[in-house]
Amino acid sequence: MVEQNDMGARQAALATLIGADFAGATQSGLQGGEVVVHTTRDALSALLTRLRDDPRTLCEQMIDICGVDWPERGERFDVVYNLLSVSLNHRVRVIVATDEVSPVPSASGIWPCATWWEREVWDLFGVTFAGLADHRRILTDYGFEGHPLRKDFPLTGYVEVRYDEERKQVVYEPVKLTQDFRNFQFLSPWEAATTLPGDEKAHTERAAAEGHAG
Repeated sequence: MVEQNDMGARQAALATLIGADFAGATQSGLQGGEVVVHTTRDALSALLTRLRDDPRTLCEQMIDICGVDWPERGERFDVVYNLLSVSLNHRVRVIVATDEVSPVPSASGIWPCATWWEREVWDLFGVTFAGLADHRRILTDYGFEGHPLRKDFPLTGYVEVRYDEERKQVVYEPVKLTQDFRNFQFLSPWEAATTLPGDEKAHTERAAAEGHAG
């Protein structure tokens, strides 16, 4: 318990330090025991560099970059940077908001591994990164339409992929949902159903036994 309290005090002190002394940190505090820092697109690169190089933070590693979609907001996307200091044993989460057209400065010049994470965010959310040399998709297929982790993306997608035996190639076609061959069973076997699959034999044998007894 003493260790946890000490760690919590260190995290709180780190959040206060970043909020007070790091230019570009518009908001800094603890969320779920983690240091979370909000910034703007213009201040992002300088803040990330400072977090990496300042001996009081020393975030040597970028663990990943991910996206969050808030469709009701004007700047609907949060781009989230998860940083780790191996030397000082703490983590810092940096969040910057953007919209569908405003690019976020690439962090690939600060941590080269950011190239992979930024490609994922572009692929899944459609957020662009200024200075990113490679904006190719990385998780979805060639020719994929849209960005599948946006909350307004249809769950079925727009196209389906299948192998055409006659053409001997993979083909893309509009999604077709065939309802005619779907059999929906809404009865709960524990509440409403009186006969379960496989009970037919038991009923037949019981009827035969009752008839023989009569």
